[in-house]
Amino acid sequence: MSFFQTEEQKEYINKLELAIASFSEREQELDESRSFPYQNIRELKDFGYTALTLPKEYGGRGGTLYDFLLGQELIASKSGSTALSIGWHLGGIMEINERKNWNSEVKEELMKNVAKGALVNRAATEPKTGSPTRGGRPETTAILEGSSYIITGRKTFTSLSPMLDYFIVSAWVPKDESIGWFLIHRDSAGVSIEETWDVISMQGTGSHDLVMDSVKVDTKYYVENQTKRSAKGAPWLLHIPACYIGIAAAARDYSVSFAKTYTPNSLPGPIAELPNVQRLIGEMDLELLQARHFLYSVAEKWEQQPKEHEKLTVDLAAVKTSITNSAIKIVDMAMRIAGAQSLQRKSPLQRFYRDVRAGLHNPPMDDAVISLLAKTALSEE
Repeated sequence: MSFFQTEEQKEYINKLELAIASFSEREQELDESRSFPYQNIRELKDFGYTALTLPKEYGGRGGTLYDFLLGQELIASKSGSTALSIGWHLGGIMEINERKNWNSEVKEELMKNVAKGALVNRAATEPKTGSPTRGGRPETTAILEGSSYIITGRKTFTSLSPMLDYFIVSAWVPKDESIGWFLIHRDSAGVSIEETWDVISMQGTGSHDLVMDSVKVDTKYYVENQTKRSAKGAPWLLHIPACYIGIAAAARDYSVSFAKTYTPNSLPGPIAELPNVQRLIGEMDLELLQARHFLYSVAEKWEQQPKEHEKLTVDLAAVKTSITNSAIKIVDMAMRIAGAQSLQRKSPLQRFYRDVRAGLHNPPMDDAVISLLAKTALSEE
């Protein structure tokens, strides 16, 4: 089923698909060597995808949330780690421009560089605080000295770190007794990347540690104060479920192809003719349809009903939890169709299986979403 809203969207996604045709061919080698997909990111830059959500006034495409999700799902079906990585960059650009709480001079400086190909991501997670969504205070500090802040600390899970040009770093600001966010360039003295990323899922995101050793930052790059941030929803975080449903769709496609072509000598035809295999295929497609409808309907409502944004914040959270769990179910069913062959290292299914599990640990977490839904229901009059 097509989820395109316009012919322009369809044309853009079709062109993107041609531009990333080689992504899936590289995945096996990248996974085995545990390498970062440098070439994938360069090809996305060349296509102009890294400026998809950048407003036209800065030289970007001015893509909508819906455009963004379509692109993310497609890329994830070819390379999950590439999609998740670039999703943080594009989502961050969308967030900055929608919140409109940055100094205009600094914002324009960053956006013009993004138009030239610069990449940016937030760095918030720390070893002792865990997920920033849990409310822990960062141990990274920003001490005011004259007209500059001196920032010292370590951030984990810094996705896209091998190619990032800018980091938006959270730090405790003693002067304000609150959390602040600072824009830091990769080439700043005292900034380094420590290659610590050693996981079985999403290895290609290059989510290494960002280390800051007395990094000097001009006061104008103190871009946000946590206490002054609005409590608006975060629709750009839908890039997370879009990524995982893209991986699940790839697993679905692979298993259906396998079922059509695999004929053991105990059967007169391919396993696709078996009722139990057909049942699994049908259940996969039902799960996939439900997930896609949920994702794109909420994105469409967010765009078309701005007065309902406050109510839709619950939906945004629910989409992530529902879809990431659906993705896990779909990949599991795909592996049941392929049987033990799905566990072979040469099979992409074992990679899909490992990668979709990572979705459980991206924000918002399942327990927080379920609690939010319950509290919302109990607050109804």
